Amino acid sequence: MAIVVTVTSGKGGVGKTTSSAAIAAGLAQAGHRTVVIDFDVGLRNLDLVMGVERRVVFDFVSVISGEASLYQALIQDKRLERLSILAASQTKDKDALTEDGVGQVIEQLSDMGFEYIVCDSPAGIERGATMALHFADHAVIVTNPEVSSVRDSDRILGILQSKSKRAEEGGRVNEHLLITRYDPVRVDQGEMLSKEDVCDILAVELIGVVPESKAVLKASNTGFPVILDAESDAGMAYSDAVARFLGEDRPLRFVTPKKQGLLSRILSGGD
Repeated sequence: MAIVVTVTSGKGGVGKTTSSAAIAAGLAQAGHRTVVIDFDVGLRNLDLVMGVERRVVFDFVSVISGEASLYQALIQDKRLERLSILAASQTKDKDALTEDGVGQVIEQLSDMGFEYIVCDSPAGIERGATMALHFADHAVIVTNPEVSSVRDSDRILGILQSKSKRAEEGGRVNEHLLITRYDPVRVDQGEMLSKEDVCDILAVELIGVVPESKAVLKASNTGFPVILDAESDAGMAYSDAVARFLGEDRPLRFVTPKKQGLLSRILSGGD
């Protein structure tokens, strides 16, 4: 059976879609046949981040409603042969995502030989989000180091362990924490929560800390999963996170301020 990995958070704008694209691409890079699904019916941003917006003919809802087959709707990524994308609908209502319909698609994808199904959940607790959470085997909780984001993530954790299929069957969803937009300088200045603060509040295994980075915006605007930018700090951070998710032990990077050289300190007026 395929492993369902739901990328979620309670708050919008924390980087869920960027993270979904990066995690799916990272799993494919590691040799696992992977599909990433956009659950944000009505908005549909995953196809833009993946750079396949012009190739979308049929979508997730088309498959559930019987208008198209899964083979027709799946988009093969041109950079990674083991990665496929299933876009969301921009015109249908979120109620089109039924539990039976989503369950059948996940079962079909598993039968097709996919090892990982990455679900890009919309923000909040509306239908698209609850459907993505319901079928999760693993959940990657994406949060920014700020109080409101962490609080909303805590609420999502409660829903995961009460309303997921695993919970209903007496099991438990495997939880992983991914902190995004982290700025160690602002943490030192008391303007952001530290990774230790976030981990203490949520009590979830930390798999990665992604720094605030211009590479993320550039990658999103060019339809290029940032993890494929192996020279960028964000790309390296996501690569580390996927490796940890797969069981590899890697040290955390980008969690302490960069040391300035003498010339930089002189130019910036520092001591």
